Amino acid sequence: MTDTGTAAQGTGQEHHVWSVTEHLEDILAAIRPLEPIELQLPDAQGCVLVEDVTVPVALPPFDNSSMDGYAVRVADVAGAGPGFPAVLTVVGDVAAGSGGELTVGPGEAARIMTGAPLPPGAEAVVPVEWTDGGTGAGPADAMTPYSSAPEGAGGEVRVHRPVEPRAHVRAKGSDVQAGDLALRAGTVLGPPQIGLLAAIGRAAVKARPRPRVVVLSTGSELVQPGGELGPGQIYDSNSFALTAAARDAGALAYRVGAVTDDAETLRATIEDQLIRADLLVTTGGVSVGAYDVVKEALSHVGDEDEPGSGVDFRRLAMQPGKPQGFGSIGPDHTPLLALPGNPVSSYVSFELFVRPVIRALMGLRDLHRPTVRARLHADKPLSSPAGKRQFLRGTYDEAAGIAAPVGGAGSHLVAALARADALIVVPEDTTTVEPGTEIDVILLR
Repeated sequence: MTDTGTAAQGTGQEHHVWSVTEHLEDILAAIRPLEPIELQLPDAQGCVLVEDVTVPVALPPFDNSSMDGYAVRVADVAGAGPGFPAVLTVVGDVAAGSGGELTVGPGEAARIMTGAPLPPGAEAVVPVEWTDGGTGAGPADAMTPYSSAPEGAGGEVRVHRPVEPRAHVRAKGSDVQAGDLALRAGTVLGPPQIGLLAAIGRAAVKARPRPRVVVLSTGSELVQPGGELGPGQIYDSNSFALTAAARDAGALAYRVGAVTDDAETLRATIEDQLIRADLLVTTGGVSVGAYDVVKEALSHVGDEDEPGSGVDFRRLAMQPGKPQGFGSIGPDHTPLLALPGNPVSSYVSFELFVRPVIRALMGLRDLHRPTVRARLHADKPLSSPAGKRQFLRGTYDEAAGIAAPVGGAGSHLVAALARADALIVVPEDTTTVEPGTEIDVILLR
């Protein structure tokens, strides 16, 4: 959810040029994390936990074997060797999940599988490789599958090595004890954390959900991939790229097919999408042309029925991505970011502004891509417009500590973007960057 803020109300400074930092700070000041909900474990991956989770039962909950072998009493195998094996009576098998009906007495052993509970009376586990596997022969080959010994084979097992007490036994509570803190509030739930929650019996946890992000592109010239291009038409790549980027950032993303250059159609489409959106992202139609449909549709969206709503359209001191829009729409003041339509401008704008919003909605602390310092590797100096922060596509070599530009500065060069794994940042007060100069590099991987 958003505060009304300056973005929703509009600044009234139509000619003010915003810096990248000002625009981002204004956006993030209006964003609040989504309310936590109870999430089943499969749906909680990547989400932020909002409760401390304690361990209800010890893990493991019982002493169990870490090896396939035989559960024995230590005294019965003391002094055993290759020439003088200890001969024990096999009283049965203990499999993982068994109820522990067997008891191991003096001179006895129980064949036991990995993970099976240590039976009463047993003090250690002898690996099967140290025995004859119940076959009456010499020591089993370590490469021989344990299952090669017939079930209940011979009724006896010869043990060729002694063991220490508790050898090859995983003790009850050796991982965590009942009452221990398993996970702290604020933990991001990755695969290991999900595994721990399942292991201690938690089927669901309270966490902030993934935001639902609706992405739609505008333009009568856009055709869906797989369709036939007509004169003056291009394929819609932005909605696919930005939907993928939203998922990469952690969102549940929904792509809407390109909307034609009609303000009423666009507004109706956006209003229809509000029911499934925590964030709306549009691309195209935010400049100063005659067909800038997003601007036309949303510039005056706030009215007496939706006080505090509205989208503010701005010019930013950046290249690419000068025209931007931000505000809220609908009765719930759903945040909306309007991005430019050129593919590179759109993607760079997403990385700088939309990705942090998605992560802020999730309640994550780390909102931004990592930035590193690197030396510029180029055949000639880079030029940059005065007063604008420029973001050039590039590749980053961590081992060499260098970054190299890919393609030109044109905001339509999608192929160069596909080869890039970083953005080279040229500050507003720099117009020329010589090869070898140390620069900021935003990593996109």
